[in-house]
Amino acid sequence: MKQKILNKISRNRFKSLRPITVLVMILLLTNGTFAQSPKPVKVEIRLSEDRVTAGDQLILITTVTLDEGWHIYAINEKIDGPIATVIDVAGSGIIRSVGKTREPTPIKKYDSGFQKDTYFHEGIVVFETPIELDPLIIPGSNTLNASILYQACNASLCLPPKSETAKLDFEISTGFGSFFLLSISMGLLALLTPCVFPMIPITISYFTKQGEIEGRNPVKQASVYSAGIIATYTVLGLLLAVTLGASGANQLAASPWVNLFIGGLFIYFALSLFGMYEIELPSALRQFTLKQEGRGGYVGTLFMALTFTLTSFTCTVQFVGLLLVRAVQGDWFWPALGMLIFSAAFALPFFFLALFPQYLARMPKSGGWLNSVKVVMGFLELAAAFKFLSNTDLVWQWNIFTRPVVLTVWVVIVFLTGLYILGKIRLPHDTPLETIGVPRLILSIILLTFSIYMARGIIGQPIHGLIDSYLPPRIQGGMVAAPTFGARGGGPVLNESISELDVSSAHNGWIRDYNEGVKVAEELGKPIFLNFTGITCTNCRWMETNMFTEPEVVELFDNFVLIELFTDMGPRSKEWQKMEEQRFGTVALPYYVILSSDGQEEIASFAGMTPNIQQFVRFLNLGLSGSAELSSLEEIELIRERLKIWWM
Repeated sequence: MKQKILNKISRNRFKSLRPITVLVMILLLTNGTFAQSPKPVKVEIRLSEDRVTAGDQLILITTVTLDEGWHIYAINEKIDGPIATVIDVAGSGIIRSVGKTREPTPIKKYDSGFQKDTYFHEGIVVFETPIELDPLIIPGSNTLNASILYQACNASLCLPPKSETAKLDFEISTGFGSFFLLSISMGLLALLTPCVFPMIPITISYFTKQGEIEGRNPVKQASVYSAGIIATYTVLGLLLAVTLGASGANQLAASPWVNLFIGGLFIYFALSLFGMYEIELPSALRQFTLKQEGRGGYVGTLFMALTFTLTSFTCTVQFVGLLLVRAVQGDWFWPALGMLIFSAAFALPFFFLALFPQYLARMPKSGGWLNSVKVVMGFLELAAAFKFLSNTDLVWQWNIFTRPVVLTVWVVIVFLTGLYILGKIRLPHDTPLETIGVPRLILSIILLTFSIYMARGIIGQPIHGLIDSYLPPRIQGGMVAAPTFGARGGGPVLNESISELDVSSAHNGWIRDYNEGVKVAEELGKPIFLNFTGITCTNCRWMETNMFTEPEVVELFDNFVLIELFTDMGPRSKEWQKMEEQRFGTVALPYYVILSSDGQEEIASFAGMTPNIQQFVRFLNLGLSGSAELSSLEEIELIRERLKIWWM
């Protein structure tokens, strides 16, 4: 990368420097002696405010005071020859975007030394750089690093380029209002993630059965369910942070034992809905519940809330992960409050989802059609069970619940559901179906057609991205297949100059070793797209099957070296997990970071799943545009290199 930028500077910035300027720069930058180096420039760097709210905008104010007769060159009027002023701002996990620096209208004047019009500032100059803060910053102390690179000149000479830096501290305000709104919005957005979908039929089927039991209060049952979700999310999340660290939620969600338990539980529920048996609590628990709650049945409801929490943890950790990182660092108030508000918003729709089936079950003549609803929900629960069984299979490597097997099971389940709705299959509590109504006919046609559509995937044909994200990942050569990008492919094109590098971990263009990926990026001079992912992460699969295959994204990926790091499985998963937490301050999955080619500078980051392609494309473009800018240290180092070449 250094040679690439060096060539750029040699072509554009030094070809027309005045001889006296070159001589002065050589003497100064090669440790030569010079009579008395003037100091005609004073710089002050500060923030517009020292206390702001997450998601607000800060202004970086850089004030440059020049002695009479001296000037520095403009920021936004870049021309070949003089070195333009550059202002950089950095802050890992703090900045969402940095806007274009505003500057006073520069003086335009023809320079005979450069033989062209130049743009510069004199006197006192104030630059303003807008900084949009990440809305997910947790309240507390934070730091930004800012720098300015400039070259001061007068009528007879130019001094060497100089860089000045500042470490700027500020506080994210502890205002409750903004944090409350952020936590609520993240809780509601989490409802759109794939992990939540399996709990919809589970909730409907469970509370449909509760509504059939005499003496159960629907509002109380729904309230206990919602309160259980809130309590288990908050308590379990913080407890995991204490015992397992910030990544505890991810570890729990990826645990093969937890996935095996949930898969078995869903099968148990499904068979009950089919009419094989009635679910009852053990007699001791049932007696305790009757004594304490007056036949309320709240123990089972709380158990369902715990199941909901375990099922959906993986897909909600992009916000929860930030809270847990802060908790591990010793700040407990805001993480606890954030978890509480987040889980309350997350649980609210499920309060109504638990309430309505209980009232529907009490409607007159609800027996026949309501039993059909329960059976259909049972089919859905049975299908969901295989998702969790496949997660266990991936970790323990049974090679039983593989992608083709799970897809085949789903095809059969959907086909049988269509036949059941037509009345071709009767289960113990069904009543004879004398006629088929239009709604039943339409639904059965949809399901039967959908089963045929999914069957295409068994023979290798593409299927819808949402379905694909629930399926186990493809396995190639004993490894999890890397994300694919259609016919164009993707990832680095290894040329002869780097063919000797050890890229044995490269898989379909993705490199699965961070250090090897940085070597490739430095050799190619490309920025790095770093993908923190998980083998059991449903959101990760969704992004890979839906976002990574979009033509715009495919084209942009060609400009990056792609590195993929699994944090939940593999010989180095703990190392990558620790890297994500300590360097980037989160344990979210998926988490995408764009780095400079040497891996040192974080240009942009993106957490979680998004269905908005333009949002993701803007993130990639930001990474590319940011990588094109030289940092102050790079500028000075390359100037030194160029002068050494001239001197020799």
